Amino acid sequence: MKKGFAILISLILCLNLCAAASAEGDWTIFVYLCGSDLESESGFATDNMQEMIDARTGSNVRFVVETGGACAWNNGVSADTLDRYAIAEGRRDLVARQPLAGMGESETLADFLRWGLAAYPAAHVGLVLWNHGSGSINGVCFDELADDESLSLKDIENALQSVQGLLPQGFDFIGFDACLMGTVETAAMLAPHARFMVSSQETEPGSGWNYAAIGRYLYAHPYADGAELGRAICDSYYQNCCMVEQEDGATLAVIDLRQIGALRAAFDAYAKDLLAVTEGNADYGPIARAVADADNFGGNNRSEGFTNMVDLGGLILAGRGYSSHASDALAALNASVLYQVRGMDHDGASGLSIYYPLEVQGSTELGIFKDVCISPYYLELANKVAYGFVNGGNWEGYSSGWDADWDSAAQQGQSSAISFDIKPYLDEDGTYAFALTQDSIRNTESVEAVVYLVSPDGRDYICFGLTSDILGDWESGVFLDNFDGYWFALPDGQPLCVYLVDRRDGYDIFTSPVSVNGRETNLRFAWDYTTGEVRVMDLWDGVGAHGVASRPGETLKPGDRIVPLYDAYSAASWEDSRYTGGAYAWGFGDTLYFELLPDGDYLYSFCINDIYGGSYVTDSVSFSVYGDQIMYNTIP
Repeated sequence: MKKGFAILISLILCLNLCAAASAEGDWTIFVYLCGSDLESESGFATDNMQEMIDARTGSNVRFVVETGGACAWNNGVSADTLDRYAIAEGRRDLVARQPLAGMGESETLADFLRWGLAAYPAAHVGLVLWNHGSGSINGVCFDELADDESLSLKDIENALQSVQGLLPQGFDFIGFDACLMGTVETAAMLAPHARFMVSSQETEPGSGWNYAAIGRYLYAHPYADGAELGRAICDSYYQNCCMVEQEDGATLAVIDLRQIGALRAAFDAYAKDLLAVTEGNADYGPIARAVADADNFGGNNRSEGFTNMVDLGGLILAGRGYSSHASDALAALNASVLYQVRGMDHDGASGLSIYYPLEVQGSTELGIFKDVCISPYYLELANKVAYGFVNGGNWEGYSSGWDADWDSAAQQGQSSAISFDIKPYLDEDGTYAFALTQDSIRNTESVEAVVYLVSPDGRDYICFGLTSDILGDWESGVFLDNFDGYWFALPDGQPLCVYLVDRRDGYDIFTSPVSVNGRETNLRFAWDYTTGEVRVMDLWDGVGAHGVASRPGETLKPGDRIVPLYDAYSAASWEDSRYTGGAYAWGFGDTLYFELLPDGDYLYSFCINDIYGGSYVTDSVSFSVYGDQIMYNTIP
């Protein structure tokens, strides 16, 4: 009797231990699936849901999904309600249905989390925000049904605070299957609410994360923590990028949110030194030029728009010669980034971005940044750069905490921060040159040149974009053109309008506005300036009117009809218009070429960019191309 009782007690204890072990291995991953045009046009959201089903996770691992934010859905998902699904063991079950609400509203996210945490508790809990992302200013989850209203960082913070009592230990991880959300401002907002963040500095292809791999990993490793799962998310994401030939531009990182406090403190000390450089007669120009040369994400050019997301490590390195705290800030940054994957186009990316006003978009943007900035000294610096833009580079009237109501659209015309010791002139050898004053050297961020084709009837100037092939001496302020008449062109010889996206080691990345099969977009390509070869990358729609950063990943296919697009300006009034080239049918094995411009008459002007986001465009020099000859004429 006693022996049998002892065996029974042992069995009960064993079952209890097994139940406890199972509970410790429980995972619930909440996925806030705002479909938008990614679903209505391409079905990417329901594709990712199918991956969750295909994972066949077992009973201890489940994805809990809320769908909404798209005007049309696939695979039985309703566009007229917010649907809630539990996905586990190879099944997708509709478990709740809510009235339609904006997925760009904080309360919609909060309601989903309150319901989900009560209905599906687990030892380990993750959250994924799925959609378009745009970085620290405009946030994530743009609702197609609500004029692209999005969740700002403050909106996300409010939603997480509302469920803090339901999850005292916080989320094991919070991830963004969205573009550009790998920012230090995002990490600082999440730090009180989660242990790890998984996010990308750069845009993501439409296919996004690999949820089948995520589910299978947790099924095989039920006791994994957020860091281990984050590594698996990064590795499987990079494999996905390879499958769609998007690995060169890929970034994804696991951020240890416990380290963000130390990073904020170290960066604040560094930012204080950086701000001091702008005081008195100190020269901030070299720092601004180094920041502009640092890795950046999401376009940041005239064709694709601006996100103003710059690599945090690059920004710290830009001012290391001016701050004794730069090494501490870099060390704190490195301690925060536990793991990352990155392609060759971002091989030096640090894992976190930061807002920097490369192109000041207006006072609304700065007002948003004020609420999320991690350092009061850095906020002063950003404000001061904006003030310089509004006031032509003059910081004399700046006062701490400056705030103004202004619109960048009104800040046009020539930069008053630029002046010349020697005005632009054409010498007897046909070289176009100028010399800046010493004050202007300090105010100059970069020098480019813009090339226009004069239309055959002489009425319009057709812009071919910008070239940075300039010879310059930053000590003397003397700059010379280094233009040889070569330009990027389609296989049929049509020149493209091109803008520089980024400089890399051995190659540059460019973008060109085009129409492909009737849809306006941008063609991205890389030019190896050591071999002269051009690598066509992908098509990207750029940054939209509401700050929506499109997902890249679409490539040119044989048979696609590509039409070059150009801005054109009236020779009489400089009134702008749109000019289109001829259609070219892309063929198998086609590439772009770097060749001499077609015969015709052209204009060439320097574009001098100041450190505040303004520019000065010089008078033009004319030149003609005939055969393999290029002849400069005079300044009109």
